[in-house]
Amino acid sequence: MNLFRYFDAPQWLWLLVLLVPIWIWGRKSFGALSGSRRWSAFVLRSLVLIAVIMSLAEIKFVRTSEQLTVIYVLDQSASVPREQRLQMIRYVNAEIEAHRNAARGDKVGVIVFGRTALIEQPPHDATIRLPVSLEGQLESDATNLADALKLAQSSFPESSSGRIVIVCDGNENVGDARQQAQRLAAAGIGIDVMPILYQPHPEIAIEKITVPLDANRGQPFEIRTVINSLGTKDNVGGTLKIIRKTNDREDVLQQERIELSPGKHVYTLREELDATDFYTYEARFIPDDSKRDVYTQNNMATSFTNVRGKGQVLLIDYHDPDANTPRGQHDFLIQALKRENLQVTVRSNNELFTSLAELQAYDTVVLCNTPREMFTDEQVRMLIHNTRELGAGLVLLGGENAFGAGGWAESELEAALPVDFQIRNAQVAPVGALAMVIDRSGSMNGDKIRMAVTSAIASVDVLAPWDTVIVTAFDSAGYMVVPATKKGTNSLGIKKAISNLGPGGGTNMEPGIRLAYEELQKVKHAAVKHMVILTDGQTEGSGYEQLIQKIQQDKITVSTIAVGGDADKRLLSQLASIGRGRFYHALNPKVLPRIFQQEARKISRPLIHENSSGFTALQKNPHDAFKGIDGGVPPLTGYVRSTVKNHPLVEVALVASEPRDNGDESEKYNTLLASWTYGLGKTAVWTSDTGQRWANGWSNKWPHYDRFFSQLIRWSMRPSGDTGKYTVVTNTVNERAQVIVTAMNQDEEFINFLRMNGSVVGPDMKPIPLELKQVSPGRYLADFAASTSGNYMIMISPGANQAPLITGMTVSYSAEYADREPNPVLLAQIAALQPRNRILEQDAAAGQVISGKNVDEMLQFDTFRRTLPQPVASQEIWHWVLFAAGCLFFVDVFQRRVSIDWAYFGGLVRERFDRLLGRRPILATATPLDRLQQLKKAVAQDRKTLSDPPPLLSPADPSVLGEPSAKPSVAATAAPPPAVPVTEEIDYTNRLLQAKKDALRKRKKN
Repeated sequence: MNLFRYFDAPQWLWLLVLLVPIWIWGRKSFGALSGSRRWSAFVLRSLVLIAVIMSLAEIKFVRTSEQLTVIYVLDQSASVPREQRLQMIRYVNAEIEAHRNAARGDKVGVIVFGRTALIEQPPHDATIRLPVSLEGQLESDATNLADALKLAQSSFPESSSGRIVIVCDGNENVGDARQQAQRLAAAGIGIDVMPILYQPHPEIAIEKITVPLDANRGQPFEIRTVINSLGTKDNVGGTLKIIRKTNDREDVLQQERIELSPGKHVYTLREELDATDFYTYEARFIPDDSKRDVYTQNNMATSFTNVRGKGQVLLIDYHDPDANTPRGQHDFLIQALKRENLQVTVRSNNELFTSLAELQAYDTVVLCNTPREMFTDEQVRMLIHNTRELGAGLVLLGGENAFGAGGWAESELEAALPVDFQIRNAQVAPVGALAMVIDRSGSMNGDKIRMAVTSAIASVDVLAPWDTVIVTAFDSAGYMVVPATKKGTNSLGIKKAISNLGPGGGTNMEPGIRLAYEELQKVKHAAVKHMVILTDGQTEGSGYEQLIQKIQQDKITVSTIAVGGDADKRLLSQLASIGRGRFYHALNPKVLPRIFQQEARKISRPLIHENSSGFTALQKNPHDAFKGIDGGVPPLTGYVRSTVKNHPLVEVALVASEPRDNGDESEKYNTLLASWTYGLGKTAVWTSDTGQRWANGWSNKWPHYDRFFSQLIRWSMRPSGDTGKYTVVTNTVNERAQVIVTAMNQDEEFINFLRMNGSVVGPDMKPIPLELKQVSPGRYLADFAASTSGNYMIMISPGANQAPLITGMTVSYSAEYADREPNPVLLAQIAALQPRNRILEQDAAAGQVISGKNVDEMLQFDTFRRTLPQPVASQEIWHWVLFAAGCLFFVDVFQRRVSIDWAYFGGLVRERFDRLLGRRPILATATPLDRLQQLKKAVAQDRKTLSDPPPLLSPADPSVLGEPSAKPSVAATAAPPPAVPVTEEIDYTNRLLQAKKDALRKRKKN
């Protein structure tokens, strides 16, 4: 028996040898004590020392348990056929019922796993029975056995030995189960394995489609498609289709029927591209017989190529006929850029990019007077990642629909630009108030009311923090939804109140309009007040023209929205005309969010500063846009105000000379041209327009117009040029992507010791930092997680002053759909780990469905067998032992210093007991204390007698004369006092005094 297991610091136990000198020293120091007190002092002193030493050794309480916990880990991934999943459930139920020892409190748990692991049944000491299906919320597109083993290890109770039973086909494609199993074996957890064996099923998989990552324009290249036919001896027929996609266009390059014999096949197709763009190629296989192809997920693969040109620019040109912004407003700018040899691709706001990969064909993106509502949140994030992580440029050109006036305030894009789209100064900031009047009649039920609520919530995002929001609703009566409330930090509360709006009864606009009008009148110092009325029906009441005219006289503009074909379009159009607003006829409720956001932007119009007389543009700092330009710049008549970011990287090149509404700090809000470096890319803002309204003098008279804007665009572009002889190869292994770069110079010599880094943007739009490490001469390697199917855009910076390497890779489908047969080798390796466990064999000859006979055979192996070491649970108790040492030390000191007459206390107890029982007290003889006191008095009397002088002799006393006394004295005649038995007490006192004297003599001699 190993006694040291009861201590965490057993090296302190050697101090127990101190007991010997303590006993030797105690024989002398305790010599004055009586026998029993002397021995008790020895024992107490020893116990105190032992307790202190045990505390130093960190003693602990250790106990063992015979309880066993078995956790079954069941593979529910897509590679396991459904029949096998049902069979494993039957096996687990039968095994629990046959072998669990309820008398010993054995526990059972079940964990299911696919891409992740979940606890189906936590360890419990009751007999459980699994349901037919365990799939639940599991993602079955991967097998992560390591995660399941880790979860099982953390689920075992401390007071039980543990065993894991793995029921799996062994096709691991996420994590490292072998490494996790080694940790389990080291922790003393047993592992049994029951491999799921099945016959390989027929499968057709498109392993990959390859095209050059960067193709040259006009140069032919090959498209290669690799198809693998598995699990069949016969040919499998089907159709192979090759598709090319660019923007929203899709072209079928090849569609032919093919016959696939067993094995791999490579199909090639020649392609030549004449236009610079980003192209995606997709290969699809459609089998003639679906039974000959189990997984359809691996019947498609994608890849892409990029045909580059010099100076590629993507220009987003906004146009909206309803807002008097027709197509072609920026044609003059576009022609100017082309005259400067820039390759410009123009897209309107309804033809925007749909993926981050599409943006890789361009070195910079230019937004021309584009409002926020034209972009989805996903597209805004694409613009940000394209600049920050992939190094492209981003330029915003102004106009009445741009920046804060375009609803971009508090958007994600604001963080990427050198200015904020709000005026962050209470003395300068324009205040606006927006009132929304929404029809909540019964006819608005369904999509109409949902889109109206969504639109009102979206319009709140457009407003600045200092703007006021008002929302009213009406059916047959009026309702206050949101009273006049400054947005500020109340945005969530406002949105929550709007979201509670639901349909009601009839239709009467007048109460809702009046409520909104009264609230707008309460808003003081608002530069702009605007009301939006939405309805889908014919309203009751009259006098609306007079009401709107009164509202307009208070400088409140009114716009109206007619939803559907039943609304009173004539009345609503007339009201918008009187209110100097706009009338919208929305046949589809889905357009309401854009309309509401456009109307919400009207209260931001004070952000626009206009002066028809013109003002000067002052150059503050040099910029690449002014290279070769002398003599200053022409005056402007307007721009959109903003606030320069307080950041050292921000460079302000031009500011407006007016307004001077904040003294010397006005320039902070009067920015015309500012730029900075954002991540790996560059961004710039030009807050005036490009000649449509405010910069007419620039486009009509200024000879440097072309140079200025082309140089501004070139400054922002992603670096380009000779990338040397760098080659980039990507591949995926076990859901991790590898990026391998080979670096060579012009002499074909390896380039070593480069500090390469970059970034990756995956299909989930989350940036992944990338750091490449040199692994051999001229070879650099990095990897990252690539578990999600889709495109991964990769940007690598090979070094300072070198053009970045832009590439990418496509993950078409999970490796789970490439597994078509079990992998018992991995399971055998896990089972072979120490402590060595048995492999539960399965009969594969019976086919895919395991018969009941096989279950009976598997039950011969008892997974509840007790071959594992019993669990040991420990608890620290050294602090309690130390407390006991302190208590014993107190008792030791007390019993040596204090003598207690237990007989006296016993008498008191008997007397109290007799009184409680009503007994007559029995006169007891004198106690030792009484006798001792009497003895003390007698001794004192004797001493007094001996010390007193004899009395003077009296002649009258006959005794002096020797004559007998005729009358005896009182003392002589008095009766003698009762005899006191003091002989025993005197002897005891003498012995005690003698013992003290002897002890003193011994001390003096020593």
